[in-house]
Amino acid sequence: MCGICCVVSLTASQCVLQNHVREKLCNRGPDCSQDVTETVSDPSYSCLFSAHVLHMRGVLTPQPLQDYDGNTLLWNGEVFGGLPVEADENDTSVVLRHLSMCRSPSDVLSVLSQVKGPWAFIYYRKAEHCIWFGRDFFGRRSLLWSCGPEERAFTLTSVCSRLPDSDSSHWQEVPAVGVYRLDLKKCSYKGSLNLELYPWVYLGDEPPNDFTCEGLPGSVSLVMNDSGLLLTFPIPAMNTSITPVAPNDELLQSSSQTSPDDLKEFMKSAEKRKMVSNLIDMLSEAVRRRVQCLPCQPNVTEETKDDDAQVAILFSGGIDSMILAVLADRHIPADRPIDLLNVAFKLQESKINHGSRKKGQNNKKELAGADGAQSDQAKSNCFDVPDRITGRAGLRELANLSPARKWNFVEVNVTQEELKEMREKRICHLVHPLDTVLDDSIGCAVWFAARGTGIISEGTEQRRYTSTSKVVLTGIGADEQLAGYSRHRVRFKTSGLEGLVKELAMELGRISSRNLGRDDRIIGDHGKEARFPYLDEDVVSFLNSLPVWEKADLSLPRGIGEKLLLRLAAVELGLGPSAVLPKRAMQFGSRIAKMENNHEKASDKCKRLVTS
Repeated sequence: MCGICCVVSLTASQCVLQNHVREKLCNRGPDCSQDVTETVSDPSYSCLFSAHVLHMRGVLTPQPLQDYDGNTLLWNGEVFGGLPVEADENDTSVVLRHLSMCRSPSDVLSVLSQVKGPWAFIYYRKAEHCIWFGRDFFGRRSLLWSCGPEERAFTLTSVCSRLPDSDSSHWQEVPAVGVYRLDLKKCSYKGSLNLELYPWVYLGDEPPNDFTCEGLPGSVSLVMNDSGLLLTFPIPAMNTSITPVAPNDELLQSSSQTSPDDLKEFMKSAEKRKMVSNLIDMLSEAVRRRVQCLPCQPNVTEETKDDDAQVAILFSGGIDSMILAVLADRHIPADRPIDLLNVAFKLQESKINHGSRKKGQNNKKELAGADGAQSDQAKSNCFDVPDRITGRAGLRELANLSPARKWNFVEVNVTQEELKEMREKRICHLVHPLDTVLDDSIGCAVWFAARGTGIISEGTEQRRYTSTSKVVLTGIGADEQLAGYSRHRVRFKTSGLEGLVKELAMELGRISSRNLGRDDRIIGDHGKEARFPYLDEDVVSFLNSLPVWEKADLSLPRGIGEKLLLRLAAVELGLGPSAVLPKRAMQFGSRIAKMENNHEKASDKCKRLVTS
């Protein structure tokens, strides 16, 4: 992973990278930093390319990387398939080698279409005086753009800053609708910035005729490329077939108390068992690609190397993170620990006491005890948020399934004072240009969790611990594809399967602008890389091939019907109670939502993200 940046000026004057942006880029890539400049007099332009590398595979390869012709690549991505990369190779070198052989725009598109894995890139073709840039079709890596006030400057960067003394609204996420080409020669002669778009389309589809780009800086024009060239999605379109499904009367009449035994009824079907087996195989391979071939940690001695985890998981104990943990256990050497990062925001004392009183009203025996004992209990419970409770339960399940593995359950405890401090110092800049209450809640929760600083328990002892893992697995993508959100159940009730299919198609279409760029910036700030197994191309292709009723049955109770296919996979993998836990959003499970204004809506603009 890298922090990448390109500053373009349509004059021969020197380009400057602002220090506050450089600092955040360095956080993303602490292992190697380098700048390369290109200044051309005819046509007149100058470029500054700045790259900051987090070493993840092969030989440490400084960027920007140049070939013999002076072409320059900044690559923030991972090649997990499509292009052959040997275990000891660096994928940046492999990508540049393929791009260097390109003789036309269609050749460049062919290379990019083959890559399986997350990426954002900036590629300068020296002889052609042009810059290619863009993000993968899901937008799994961040890339922002901005046009300077003089309209003759253009900046691309992985991350930026929200400045209190200037208008920061000119920063926007580069839409993950295709890749872009900036012809510097034409722009220099015209004195304005004009971009060509090469859009993503499904195989056999026509490009959109009425494409508009809301995130484009106002002084930059965007047109479809004249050649009609397209990028082909590396996944098939979603199966939108709709067939009435007979309800499962037995489960419909069951009580709200669901159990793994309810799921086992589905596994009596040979066809369903095969489908579940295929999903497990696809997910297992997706996890394997993301947890193997990692470089050794720097400054690690022989005595301590086996105690440092190379892989961490954002862990709530829910089904998404539990399945990632079980599958990671398959592919990580048995003597290496796995970090389970569990974040909790401190409950206010009044709310703890209120909860205790409510519980006491139901069971008066629990009111017994000295005042001092109650005080100690309240203190120990101040971080016992829902995700902490389910996380500990999940840890017990994992320990039973794989007792030889060292599972580091990292209790990341955040007070309101620390939340406020780090939001103002770091997080508000990383969330930017997104700005809603939901972006704030998720951004803060993910930032503290990914930092991995907390407490782990070893027997009866507790000690401070900071995760050293460079890889952070997250469960993003499971809910979007398998109808895991409550809004999916609402849509199903109001519009049936047809409405649900449209909702899920919309979820995948907008995931780049809602979640992934933000989370990449947040996690990358710690010099760590977010990896998304549920958005692996082969996993998505398999799930897209299935009709929606095979993936979810929202006529069934919560904890069963949503993400049904994934729950069946969990049972097949040996999981128990976690397989039937209902979905709980991170902002509620970690209780960060309870620390702020309860009257806010998730879509409201968040005033806390505006720096003072």
